[in-house]
Amino acid sequence: MKQAISEFLKQGTTKVGIITAITFQLLFSIIWMTGYAGVSDNTGNLKIAIVNEDQAMGGKIVQNLQANLPFKSEVIASNEQAQQMLDDREVQMVMKIAGDFTKQLQTAGQTAPITYTINESNPSMTKSVMQAVAGNITSTVNKEAVAAGATAVLTQMNPKLPAEQAGQIGQGLATKVTSDIQSTNKVKDMPNQMLPMMLVLASIVGTMIMGMNFSVSTKMLGASVSKGGLLGARIIVTVAAAIVVGLISAIMVVSLGGHVEKGFMALWGFESLFLLTFAFVAQMFLTLFGNAGMLFNIAMLSLQLVSSGAIVPRELLSNFYHSISNAFPATYAVNGAMNILFGGPGATKEVGFLFLIAGIALVVDIAVVFVKKTKAALVGQQLQKTA
Repeated sequence: MKQAISEFLKQGTTKVGIITAITFQLLFSIIWMTGYAGVSDNTGNLKIAIVNEDQAMGGKIVQNLQANLPFKSEVIASNEQAQQMLDDREVQMVMKIAGDFTKQLQTAGQTAPITYTINESNPSMTKSVMQAVAGNITSTVNKEAVAAGATAVLTQMNPKLPAEQAGQIGQGLATKVTSDIQSTNKVKDMPNQMLPMMLVLASIVGTMIMGMNFSVSTKMLGASVSKGGLLGARIIVTVAAAIVVGLISAIMVVSLGGHVEKGFMALWGFESLFLLTFAFVAQMFLTLFGNAGMLFNIAMLSLQLVSSGAIVPRELLSNFYHSISNAFPATYAVNGAMNILFGGPGATKEVGFLFLIAGIALVVDIAVVFVKKTKAALVGQQLQKTA
């Protein structure tokens, strides 16, 4: 047994396996801990659009909110524009003060709702944070509105009643301002909410392992097939595999009750595209660095999961992770998947970026193969001359 263990440990594949397991732990720990560090402190990066249609008390409310809210806020002229910004994920919530808000406050027995709209086609954390924010805003506005509304009503009923006394009485009255929280692109349950992350994670890991095995096949056939032929065969098989795997995945999502707003064909096509992009990127690192390329792919897996917005909104990440996420295909895969699955403006922009990243990775892959082929030919000629 001792000899068997010794021989087993001498094998290069055994050493690579152990190193890979250690690398997974190191890279995941470093990237995840640094990537999510300070998330709570970055909530100020979230943004709220405020639509104020009330020309009386509404202006004062907006002014006080902008001065005290721990978030970015922007006053938008029309509700239609604000809703479009919400759909495009430029803001995380729309707050609307109706035109008759002040009138409702001053009417006895009537409440004055503030309408909040949240886009659920986002990481689940966005929804929970914005719902909490809506409650806090309503509570804050209510403190101001109760006193003002009660004072006006009491003064109308008894003009001789001092304003100070009317205000004190108003503090004990029932709540006047209420929250009216609405949602767009609703996600019906937790499995659907986690679906974009699952699809991206499965696609990155699957294409990474597929690329590793394709590299092994390439080396095994290296002596019998030309490098150009192997490269062409590998690309064709990769494209075909992306289409087939994308089809199987889309069928499983739909058959298991997945919510697909844009339809089956859109999901299949988009999945096939980001699978192909992940495969080309993974293969690029393997072609560039050989077996060591797996270490780069492991690092890319961790970086993309952290920065893509599948788990935590990108707005809450540090500037470093938010910036580099723009270069990773997972960012566009997550955004496009959310639009297709839950609803949104479509995935045209994401498709363009995925094609760009896939094209760059493929060009680098092809260039490196032919450079290595040229170098090998030159070495062979020099050996022949020497002989």
